[in-house]
Amino acid sequence: MESALASASAISDQRQKIEQYKHILATVLSSNSVVQAKQFIDHVLSDDVPLMVSRQLIQMFAQELGRLEPEFQKEIAHYTLNQIQPRVVSFEEQVLIIREKLAELYESEQQWSKAAQMLSGIDLDSGMRAIDDTFRLSKCVQIARLYLEDDDAVNAEAFINKASFLVSNSQHEVLNLQYKVCYARILDLKRKFLEAALRYYDISQIEKRQIGDEEIDEEALEQALAAAVTCTILAAAGSSTFSCSSHLVQVYYIAVAKFLYYDERCSKLTIYPILQKVYLERILRKPEIDAFAEELKPHQQALLPDNFTVLDRAMIEHNLLSASKLYTNISFDELGRLLGIAPLKAEKIASRMIYEDRMRGSIDQVEAVIHFEDDTEELQQWDQQIVGLCQALNNILDIMATKGLPIPV
Repeated sequence: MESALASASAISDQRQKIEQYKHILATVLSSNSVVQAKQFIDHVLSDDVPLMVSRQLIQMFAQELGRLEPEFQKEIAHYTLNQIQPRVVSFEEQVLIIREKLAELYESEQQWSKAAQMLSGIDLDSGMRAIDDTFRLSKCVQIARLYLEDDDAVNAEAFINKASFLVSNSQHEVLNLQYKVCYARILDLKRKFLEAALRYYDISQIEKRQIGDEEIDEEALEQALAAAVTCTILAAAGSSTFSCSSHLVQVYYIAVAKFLYYDERCSKLTIYPILQKVYLERILRKPEIDAFAEELKPHQQALLPDNFTVLDRAMIEHNLLSASKLYTNISFDELGRLLGIAPLKAEKIASRMIYEDRMRGSIDQVEAVIHFEDDTEELQQWDQQIVGLCQALNNILDIMATKGLPIPV
C-alpha cells in the first residue's frame, strides 16, 4: 500500500495521478481492510497530495462508504472525520456526505440519538459554501425527529427552536408539516399538555390529503386528534402550562375542550367518554381512569416529585374541581375517600389549587372542612335582584288595579 501510494504521488500528470488514486481506492474498498483504509486517508490528507486532488478523492471515498460492512464503515468514517477536523473548513462538502452516510446507517440500526448527533455536527451556518434556508430547515427538522424517537425533548427542542426562525418563510409544505408535528410532540413530552393539545388539534384539521410527495391518510389525522384529546384530558385541572394568568389558562382549556367535545370525529374515539366527563365536570371513577391509563405513553405516566403520576394528579385535580360543583362543603376525610387518597394529601392539593386560583373556596383547618365557592354566585344574586324587582312591580300593578287606576300596557 505504501509503495502504491508513493508511486501515485510521484506522477506529475494530474489526470493520471487521480486515475491511479482511484484505482488504489477501489482496491481499498474491495479489501475491507481497516489498516489499508487508514493508510489511504492519512496519505490523501497529507501535504504530499494537492488540496484539489484530496477533496476529489475524499468525496469519492465518502460516496462509496455505503458499500462497506457496517462496522468497518463506522470505524473508518469516524477516523476520517477525526483526521479531517484540523482542516475541516477545506472539506465541508465531504464532511457533510460522510455524516449523512453515517446518520443513515445509525438510523437503519435504530440508534436514533447517534444518528441525530452525527447530523448535528454539520455546520449549517458556514460561510464557505452556499446553504439555502430549505436545506437548513430540513436538517433541523430531521435532527429533531431523530431525537424524538428516543423521547429526548431537550435536544429536539434546541433544533426545533432553530427551525422556528426558518419555517415562517418556508414554502415547503412537507417540511412545514413535519415541523408542526415535532413541535407538538416536544410540548407533549415536556408535559405542556394544553399547548400540545392545541398543536395536535391544528394538525388533525388538515384538509389536504396529498402534501408534496407525502400522502396524509385518515389514520394519521385520527392519531393527531386522539393525541389532542389525551393531552386535553391530562391538562383537565387547568394546570398552569401557559405563561399567563390562571384565568386565561382556564379560558384556553375550556375553548380547546369545547372544540373537541363538539367535534363529531371525537365521538368515534375510544377515549371520548373520558373527554365528555372532563368537559361536563363529572367525577371519573377508578375503572375509567385505569382503562384510560392503558392508552397513555410512558412520559404521560411519569412519576412527579409528590409521588403522584402525571395521570394521577390530573385525575385527582379534575375530580376535586368536579366535587366543588356538587358540594357546598366537604370534610377532609370524605374528600379523601372521594378522591381515593389520604385526607392530608387531599387537603394539600385543594389548598394548592385554591392558592393558584384554579379553584374557588376556603379551608377551615380547625373543623377539617373545605368550603367551596360557586362561580355563579354573582350571577345568581343578579337574577335574584331582577326577580325581586319584577315582584315589586307586580305588587304595584296589583295595588293600582284594586284602586281602579288605569294600568299602562
